Amino acid sequence: MGECAACGGRVEESFRFCPWCAAPQRLKLVEFFRGLAITERDRGKALRVSRYLGGPTRHVRFSVWSGEGVAEAAVSLDEEEAGRLRRFLAQPLRPRRRASRRAAARREA
Repeated sequence: MGECAACGGRVEESFRFCPWCAAPQRLKLVEFFRGLAITERDRGKALRVSRYLGGPTRHVRFSVWSGEGVAEAAVSLDEEEAGRLRRFLAQPLRPRRRASRRAAARREA
């Protein structure tokens, strides 16, 4: 059992709001991202990203939603892994230069 940060009342961990003062027990930000429909199976899908700022643990949750509005899969990342993902996505995209066949042949020789 937890404690409400607003009024100090005892609150079950599963409760989203305090039964005594109605204060939210979890604060989160939510954003949806449209998927790229590369195949027919991908059409209408979206990625929902929820960032939990309060409650028992701060974390980020990713869920894949169908075109019908049903969550198909979800995974949560702790703050450290979320930071690693942020750094990965922030890296500039640089196309790799393909070595010419002649240069590759010289290296093999």
